[in-house]
Amino acid sequence: MRGILTDASTSFKKRCRVLQERKDIRNIAIIAHVDHGKTTLVDGMLKQSHVFRDAATAGERILDSNALERERGITILAKNTAVTWGDVKINIVDTPGHADFGGEVERVLNMVDGALLLIDASEGPMPQTRFVLRKALTLGLRVIVVINKIERANARIAEALNETFDLFIELGASDEQADFPVVYAIGLEGRAGHSPDELTDDLTPLFETIIEKISGPLIESDAPARLLITTLDYDNYKGQIGVGRLQSGVIQRGMNVVRITPNGERISGKVEYLFTFHNLERQEVEEATAGDILAFAGLDELHISDTIADPAVTEPLPGISVEEPTVRMTFGVNTSPFAGREGKSGWGTSRRLRQRLYEETRHNVALRVTDTDQADRFTVSGRGELHLAILIETMRREGYEFEVSKPEVIYTTDPETGETLEPVEEVHIEVADDMIGTVVELLGVRRGQMLDMSSEHGTTFLKYLVPTRGLLGFRARFMTATSGMGTIHSLYYGAEPLAGPIPGRQFGSLVAFEDGTAVAYGLDNAQLRGSLFIGPGTEVYQGMVVGENIRAEDLPINVCKTKHLTNHRAKMENEGIRLTPPRLMSLDESIDFLAEDELLEVTPDSLRIRKRILNNETRIKDVKRRERMVESMA
Repeated sequence: MRGILTDASTSFKKRCRVLQERKDIRNIAIIAHVDHGKTTLVDGMLKQSHVFRDAATAGERILDSNALERERGITILAKNTAVTWGDVKINIVDTPGHADFGGEVERVLNMVDGALLLIDASEGPMPQTRFVLRKALTLGLRVIVVINKIERANARIAEALNETFDLFIELGASDEQADFPVVYAIGLEGRAGHSPDELTDDLTPLFETIIEKISGPLIESDAPARLLITTLDYDNYKGQIGVGRLQSGVIQRGMNVVRITPNGERISGKVEYLFTFHNLERQEVEEATAGDILAFAGLDELHISDTIADPAVTEPLPGISVEEPTVRMTFGVNTSPFAGREGKSGWGTSRRLRQRLYEETRHNVALRVTDTDQADRFTVSGRGELHLAILIETMRREGYEFEVSKPEVIYTTDPETGETLEPVEEVHIEVADDMIGTVVELLGVRRGQMLDMSSEHGTTFLKYLVPTRGLLGFRARFMTATSGMGTIHSLYYGAEPLAGPIPGRQFGSLVAFEDGTAVAYGLDNAQLRGSLFIGPGTEVYQGMVVGENIRAEDLPINVCKTKHLTNHRAKMENEGIRLTPPRLMSLDESIDFLAEDELLEVTPDSLRIRKRILNNETRIKDVKRRERMVESMA
């Protein structure tokens, strides 16, 4: 009887656990469009909270520290920093703005209780913030709006605020969320205020608003320690590092814990290292209490959505749910004649490639990797072309060489009707008024449906629904059509019935006819047939794509061909040859260019487009065979 009463008492205590608000911590995410002043503002917060900044790094984008982020002007990976204002520690987590990195966004928002939304006073709310803001509002987070750059001559402070309110309503904000606090700021000068006409000499109004309007984390201080891993990092000395917010209890360095996987598997381990975030660095501590964002190391294997807990805990915390991928590509071992020349020694094997791809899924939660029926080929699925392109660029910079296929969308089936569905994206475009006709035509042939169009100060704003199929390869054409002046942002809208056929690439490829080195005479003949991707002295192999044909079909061409010389002409072999500079293709442009029967050879030094079947005669026979199959089916 006594045992029964004890069990009942324990059960009653579990049901009656009371969540307490921790007053000395605020956990916030920061949401901002590119160039809206996020990094400058955070720099000011760090300086004014007396963080020592070396003069040599004072102007750097401290949150966009990844080389790819600096080059592309986007945030890819979520990062943590922290400042202390008075007696309150403010953990600040950066958020990716692009929908392709939604997996990062899901994880970030799992750790915070509120968010700062930065709005440029002249541009107003921009498409890149919509995705993250929608997620934040769905999770019920309290959002503080910061109208930044109010000193600009073309600032539209009142209009920007009204547009932001309209955006909140459009995204389904509750009455409480729509009644958001507003702070006005000049991030470059480190000044803020509650009115655009009354700014203080520092960011005190911003700090005070964060502490007053965003609640501290709700915790169970007396419960056993529980933490959900939301981010992974790696240290050469400490091994794999897990990052997350401690939901309850206290965790100490040297403490025995259990790692509970989402499916309930339990693995014992010990916390060898424990850190909290302080200013720009991780700070090693002996213990951390519920509500803080912390990092730890010592366990052999960690995964996103694993629960790290006191051994007494039996159930894992709810995992992080991420929307399913919409685009996939095939990654494979480099099979070109140049394989092994430019990558790191031993890194071109199927075992090494497979290991690297599966390791990526451990922290890139929106990515999926599956084996195929070929041991050296793997299907990699992601949230969009950019998501996969960033992975490709990261791997080539690490020293890998491999080949990838043309991206393709992932179709699903309606469980009720059996109808085939395809992913559709909501596309937001800004373009000069005189270019609107070209853009509308480009989207029209790609089955785009216009939802809204407005014009202001010579700029037209378009809102479309476009099948993801229609956006594959579209960005490069869009930038060319708008002379690089247009902007385009997209976010996943949903799965819809097939929209109908969408035209593919209009022009064929110029394909190298033999192995060798390209020479001026051969290139001169080739450039009459289209635009070239290579110049004289470039090594080529049979089946390598060296240019784009002016016609729809592929054309084998001999770029290694030299002029037949006589004693008369020996000294005049290159007389009269004028080569057009080659068209140098970026990674994104190369991916966009790929045809169904082509692959992109990726190495640390080169990007080469090639045919799947390199031998010209074999490839022509295969084309004819497929044409006969199509005719017989018709």
